Amino acid sequence: MTATPTTLPDAKKVGMVSLGCPKALVDSERILTRLRADGYAMSPDYAGADVVLVNTCGFLDSAKEESLAAIGEAIAENGRVIVTGCMGDEADTIRAAHPSVLAVTGAHQYEQVVEAVHTHAPPSQGPFVDLIPQPDVKLTPRHYSYLKISEGCNHSCAFCIIPQLRGKLASRRIDAVLREAEKLVAAGTKELLVISQDTSAYGVDTRHEERDWKGSPVRAHMTDLARELGGLRTAEGTPPWVRLHYVYPYPHVDQVIPLMAEGLLTPYLDIPFQHAAPAVLKRMKRPANEAKVLERLKGWREICPEIAVRSSFVVGFPGETEEDFSYLLEWLEEARLDRVGAFRFEPVEGAAANALPDPVPEALKEERYARLMEVTERISAEKLAAKVGTTLPVIIDEVGEPDEDGDIGATGRSQADAPEIDGQVFLRNVPASLQQGDIVDVQVEDADAHDLFGVPANG
Repeated sequence: MTATPTTLPDAKKVGMVSLGCPKALVDSERILTRLRADGYAMSPDYAGADVVLVNTCGFLDSAKEESLAAIGEAIAENGRVIVTGCMGDEADTIRAAHPSVLAVTGAHQYEQVVEAVHTHAPPSQGPFVDLIPQPDVKLTPRHYSYLKISEGCNHSCAFCIIPQLRGKLASRRIDAVLREAEKLVAAGTKELLVISQDTSAYGVDTRHEERDWKGSPVRAHMTDLARELGGLRTAEGTPPWVRLHYVYPYPHVDQVIPLMAEGLLTPYLDIPFQHAAPAVLKRMKRPANEAKVLERLKGWREICPEIAVRSSFVVGFPGETEEDFSYLLEWLEEARLDRVGAFRFEPVEGAAANALPDPVPEALKEERYARLMEVTERISAEKLAAKVGTTLPVIIDEVGEPDEDGDIGATGRSQADAPEIDGQVFLRNVPASLQQGDIVDVQVEDADAHDLFGVPANG
């Protein structure tokens, strides 16, 4: 008697909508990696998904509105929706707007999310179907990856509810972080973006515990981490770009600047200054506001002239006077930061700043925002114009199709540009062999307020 061959049922499919910051994107990657190990497949659209996960953002009221809208869209298009992420702490609000959601979990609650998926879309194949382990799920292009080193934050900034959403600082083990980084680079990552809520505070909660790495002790400390990441090499034998984000300007940040000058770290720092006027910083309860930042910026540029510093600022914080705002503009004129983002102050439910007196009228916020952006765009245009005629390394994000003349264009980023938030480099006349993730030298031919334009230097 011939046995009837057994066929495995099709894998249940999970869709994902990921909102908010890169830290939330990493959470989404981890959730999908776990689910794929349990036998689930990923769906690129609503129609093919057995269940849809919406990873929400709850940092600002406008972000909450976007999250609720995304949940509503997923329900309308699919109907079977599980909610997670920072807004998950407001389950009553979510259920009041969308009573049909299947489950709600909070930020980085991976086990609860996976359990909810198992409950509402039980796996059809069971775990360990594949004999060969599958690689982790990535939601970014192959050539760059986010490396999250910690969760939570120990600060109590008046405008922020992140500690309420994600808890106090919880640093990952240094050997686990380095193992993940090594694995990413081996898999083709050319650019590592180090992220957390406070990268400078990495390891404070574990008293900078030491772990063995490659036969030597390494501390859970930003400087040790930076040095070890600078020792990684791609398959081509070159150092990957290592970009530090969310860096508070504590004194030990000075120690990573020489690593940038040596080419071990990307000469780029993302520092959330938020403001410059001492009175505003005090009301914001910002850490390290006593630092002589302008002097340190000058010192960093003397050590590493090509360093790019990006930051973000809040305008219209309660009690901000015209004198405070003028102080900020004068500070920006002197600091000459390379990349600047600005936000109008927005009350967030649960934030201490909501109780502060002297709110700034909305019209005045808009006027100050426009003035700040005018100043920072002019500075950016001047700094980018100075790069015309120079040759810069550029990482390629996208290669276009040939035009009617056979010319091919490409889009990339210089070391001064992080993906999604900074400027771009637009290339003309690139070779047909150019691929996404390649790092090439580019002759800069032109610039505007945000972007550069050029051609491969060896073209």
